[in-house]
Amino acid sequence: MTTPADRVFTNADVHTLAEPDATHEAVAVRDGRVVRVDSAYEVDFLVGAETDVVDCGGRTLLPGFVDAHTHMLQLGQYQVYADLSDAETLADAVATLDADAPRDREWLLGFGWDESAWPDGRYLTREDLDAVSTDQPVAALRVDMHTAAVNSVALDVLDVDHTDPDVRTDEDGEPTGVLVEEAVDPLWDATEVDRAEARELLGAARDYAHRHGVTAVHDMVRESPAPKVYRELDLADALDLRVRINYWTDHLDALADAGLASNHGSEFVQVGAVKSFTDGSFGGRTAKLDEPYADADADDADPESDGRGEWVVDSDELNRFVDRADGYDLQFTAHAIGDEAITATLDAYERTDDPGEARHRVEHVELVTDDHIERFAELGVVASCQPNFLQWAQPGGLYDQRLGEARRKQSNRYRDLLDAGVDLAFSSDVMPMDPMLGVHHAVNAPADGQRLTVTEALRAYTLGGAHAGFDEDRMGTVEPGKHADLVVLDDDPWSMDPEGLRDVDVAMTVVDGDVVHDAR
Repeated sequence: MTTPADRVFTNADVHTLAEPDATHEAVAVRDGRVVRVDSAYEVDFLVGAETDVVDCGGRTLLPGFVDAHTHMLQLGQYQVYADLSDAETLADAVATLDADAPRDREWLLGFGWDESAWPDGRYLTREDLDAVSTDQPVAALRVDMHTAAVNSVALDVLDVDHTDPDVRTDEDGEPTGVLVEEAVDPLWDATEVDRAEARELLGAARDYAHRHGVTAVHDMVRESPAPKVYRELDLADALDLRVRINYWTDHLDALADAGLASNHGSEFVQVGAVKSFTDGSFGGRTAKLDEPYADADADDADPESDGRGEWVVDSDELNRFVDRADGYDLQFTAHAIGDEAITATLDAYERTDDPGEARHRVEHVELVTDDHIERFAELGVVASCQPNFLQWAQPGGLYDQRLGEARRKQSNRYRDLLDAGVDLAFSSDVMPMDPMLGVHHAVNAPADGQRLTVTEALRAYTLGGAHAGFDEDRMGTVEPGKHADLVVLDDDPWSMDPEGLRDVDVAMTVVDGDVVHDAR
């Protein structure tokens, strides 16, 4: 006699994303695993007296989304502190921070502002944030987290070095309150969270992820209590989210001393890659380019640079990091946005024995050349990309401002990467965490070399992320034997106006067969 299922999801339009265009009606789950995907009639044979039957109401059922590059503590801070991502003007951002930042904490914090779409297009400054408080330190992190604005109190608390080129100054040599790259590090140190706050923030971030259909994340972690909190939650059977921890290079010696390698861990918490920067961001004009920025003479650019951005980790240091991590059987992943930075990263990976088998990754891959694409394919390196970044690829947007039209069209070439056979993994980088928004941007991208089909975009946000984490046998498609990590959407992405993809709501999220979010 066939053992009944624990739970059955029926009356659904099931897209497994494992096979082209095939659809089914129901999914049966036992012990947290998918045991059958078939017609409602066939799956009904697994319904027993104790089986929980979930009627999906004809909605679309997919594998749960895998966010292959995120920052969960920062996502939690968006929920707990002031979220500035919807501010349409500089004044809106200041007013939101003033109204929403909790006043009972030492620092007044806001996250996610983006000046590129504001009418005047300028950064927040010390004078703007002094209007929020002249008694407490105030800081507002830009959406890319490579740039921060702080008020006068914060400048004193942080004791910034006025001569540091990453501390922007006015014509009189006074700090404007704008900090970029390494000058932001003291701010992170000053606002570092303890374990209790980390638990609060990670819980808020997990709940947000569930509301958006995310069942697994690759969290970029640096000098944080998050790994310990994740493991505590896992041991208490209270995590309800699969977490792959990508540790900064600061932790490389500790990982090696502990004998940890990539993929060590439990079903819910695993060691991922070792993470490094190479360059900065386009927003801060610190991404490393072969040719100067189109607006290199802007007031807030580094006066000592050659107009091509800056190294956060130069190629020699990157080579040493990659060699050591690869020797310890640790996957490596490097932030590389500008074309010169991508070249340096691929050069570093080419030195290793088999970068494809190690699944070494490049994060962001924003300004990619034909030569880069060929090398990605030849080396088997994963392109870990954020389709939300296409919000800046429209004519007149941030890429036009920073790079000019020709390089703007060369950005975020998902179509070209996929056609070349490159493994493509999608994620959010918390800009924001919303896979259907990312699918919208990829499907409606302005340039042919960027644009994907609905199926391709969804696979990059499911199976692509799973592959980037060596998890394609555990998740990423709806198939017997895989974890029952599922998302149910209110609308059918294939039959709707593509412009509406960004507005598709998540009706239900399922992790390990358990419904962790239900908005039906």
